[in-house]
Amino acid sequence: MDKFLDMSDPTILWVLLVILLILSAFFSGSETGMMALNRYRLRHQKKKSSGARRAAKLLEKPDRLIGLILIGNNAVNILAAIIANMLAIIYVGEAAAPWVATASLTVLVLVFSEVTPKTIAAQNPEWFAFRTSHILRPLMQVMVPLVVLINKFTNFVISLLGFDPTKDRDDGLDSEELKSLVDLSSHKLSSNNQGMLKGILDLENITIEDIMIPRNEMQGIDLEEPIDSIKSAILDSEYTRQPLYKGDINNIIGVFNTRKAHHLLKSQKVSHKLVRQLSEKAYFIPESTTLMNQLLNFRDKKARFGIVVDEYGEVQGLVTLEDILEEIVGDFTTDIADQIDEIHKISKDKFEIDGGATIREINKATGWSLPTDGPKTLNGLVLEQLENIPDGNISFLIDNYCFETANIEGAMVKKVSVSKLPNPSKKP
Repeated sequence: MDKFLDMSDPTILWVLLVILLILSAFFSGSETGMMALNRYRLRHQKKKSSGARRAAKLLEKPDRLIGLILIGNNAVNILAAIIANMLAIIYVGEAAAPWVATASLTVLVLVFSEVTPKTIAAQNPEWFAFRTSHILRPLMQVMVPLVVLINKFTNFVISLLGFDPTKDRDDGLDSEELKSLVDLSSHKLSSNNQGMLKGILDLENITIEDIMIPRNEMQGIDLEEPIDSIKSAILDSEYTRQPLYKGDINNIIGVFNTRKAHHLLKSQKVSHKLVRQLSEKAYFIPESTTLMNQLLNFRDKKARFGIVVDEYGEVQGLVTLEDILEEIVGDFTTDIADQIDEIHKISKDKFEIDGGATIREINKATGWSLPTDGPKTLNGLVLEQLENIPDGNISFLIDNYCFETANIEGAMVKKVSVSKLPNPSKKP
């Protein structure tokens, strides 16, 4: 027994050094593996993995976990330094021992106890963390008094430096970060699912104004029109609901549901009074409302159709539940004719676009990134850039997009030829 514990025996010292290097690798890899765990994925794995439950329990107090690992790692490395120095004395003598021991141990620790285990743990955090938790959990129970004492002293030092040691780390992700995660999950999610998830995340950033059918494109029923014209407009309409107004579109008095009233209009004598009686109460929506809020409002009010108004109460357009859902799942219908009329592809990176087309529609159809924080339509974007209505056709640049007006009528740019340049334009 005495011979076995003879610390002058180089064999025993080498065995101890190897054991200490392995323990150092264990603590180094544990730190990286535990900190690299995906907390959201861990929540789901807890239900089916005991290793995940142990890891999650340890991560409930990360400061204690890190304290335990660092205490263990430092203790092991100090002992390894002592052993390495003893071995160096045996082989090279006391004079050179400190230099040889330091150089040799630095290489060994870096290669075998730091870089290698941390690389493996970073690449396989779950595999490493779940297995090391078998040892870390009981070790924490034994060492918790020392860990708590050291943590209290550490927190005191941190507070002296002007930082709050009790401040929790904000692990929440904003919408842009969540979109990045969706992009990174392309190997697990289909393109359709990715698009839908991104669409949901965008609902908080997009307003009703961005997707509404503008006022100039609204189809409604004017009660001041002859009754025969009104009846024909109702029976021939392709829309389920139409705003009902009197004289002026700003004087909306209700919404006519064609589906509900269709059979009555065919079976009864139609009059202005009957049309008025069959109409529903109009639902008005502020143009600045976000799509997420409006989706919830539609649900709460059991509505599918709303009139969009500005801050002065002026009618700006209309929006339907379908319009919002299309922002998530894509178009329900294939309005090919409409798409061809508004956005006509000339070549790979060149399109002839109707001035009334919205910037969002253009970006979705072309994959471009035209600015959406200003005007909502292409005509508005052109006029904002030029700051006047040109007398004739003109060309100009916005970022790396070249715009050429093709048709100007009155106060509106009707057609614009837009092409994407190969490289972004550089401002001097």
